[in-house]
Amino acid sequence: MRSRITLLALPCVAGLLGAALAAPAPASAAPDTASDPLAGSGIAAWNVAAFWYAQHKANLIGATPYDVETQVVAKHVSKGGPAADGKPGTVAPTGNGGSGTSKNVNLPKTTGKVFFLGADGKPHWCSATSLQAKYRNLVATAGHCVYDTESNKATLKYWIFVPGYYQGKTPWGIYVGKQAFTHYDFDVYEDFDRDYAFVTVYNGLKGTQNGDAIYGDWKKVSKAEYLKYRDYGTYTPAINQFTKFLPHGAGTADDEYFIWKFVDAGRLGDNVGGQGLAYNQKKGKKVYVFGYPSGSHPDGNHAYTGKTLKWSYGATFGATASDLKAEELIGVKSSFTGEGASGSAWLYQYSNIRRLGYLNGLTMAVSDTDGNNRIDTSLSAYFDGELYDIYKHAANLWSGSIA
Repeated sequence: MRSRITLLALPCVAGLLGAALAAPAPASAAPDTASDPLAGSGIAAWNVAAFWYAQHKANLIGATPYDVETQVVAKHVSKGGPAADGKPGTVAPTGNGGSGTSKNVNLPKTTGKVFFLGADGKPHWCSATSLQAKYRNLVATAGHCVYDTESNKATLKYWIFVPGYYQGKTPWGIYVGKQAFTHYDFDVYEDFDRDYAFVTVYNGLKGTQNGDAIYGDWKKVSKAEYLKYRDYGTYTPAINQFTKFLPHGAGTADDEYFIWKFVDAGRLGDNVGGQGLAYNQKKGKKVYVFGYPSGSHPDGNHAYTGKTLKWSYGATFGATASDLKAEELIGVKSSFTGEGASGSAWLYQYSNIRRLGYLNGLTMAVSDTDGNNRIDTSLSAYFDGELYDIYKHAANLWSGSIA
């Protein structure tokens, strides 16, 4: 059941292979914070990782862009939009993305794709970015790329983040989502003025650059433990690749059971850095938009494949979208088509040298506003003080390792 929370209490989580994950006491949440678990135990998180790594990452490679609530009819987008609810503020980014100068835009290491199962039960992806947090473990994306707006379930299942994803390659590992945070009004009422989400992730798990082998080794366990890992969840055939049974005579005490022990890749922010955050900013700020757009323009032109990270640049402006009953949005001129672009990061004061800036928007929809059958505008929720309060709560919660 979804509910508004004033205090989030998380249980101590048992880590993979019997190691306990002890967490610091969580802080009080803002009154408008909604929180839902994604993978809240070692076994659950292990199963998520196994699902995406199984069969040479077939589910990662075969995932399709998520296109829920991505295109708004042009005549239903108009100028107007939000007002700040307090003083402007920023949270500084962390990490060192690069050095030297370039005439080209140096793409951020923080950006990647989130993968999950949609309401149709099939693998899909959106764009997302690593965000500065106390424990270097936070991801930001569109709310509808975390919360299930298509069915009565709270969150999308088997949720992971892969920074720098490209055709099955996971250069910094995969990061299983632990806890999701959004505005209460989006979680409960699907208020698209609040279409954003922050997700704490466990430490990464390693895979190889070529998308085939997986770092790790077999760990001998009891039969009872083996059955817990093998039979958890729905996708047993894929997960069975990471469990094995060596019989030594029917039902004898010498039977041996094994599960796969993934290798810890470390914390997300330590590996790729984390973008800062800017809120209550004036309209008209110049931002870079980074994401993985895919799909066609309304005229059928297939401009983007979704396979590589793309960018656009422009000044923000206030907007409303009656299609989505959203009146407090910001827009930016961008040719990103809707499929896959959801969750694209809008970075203010982006440094081409450090590859870091301040997150000031997340694409939640696109539109052709001049009627020429080409997408020309991306839309985002306005980052105000309520968003900052939700971010603060998520950014101070620990996740730990599942390896």
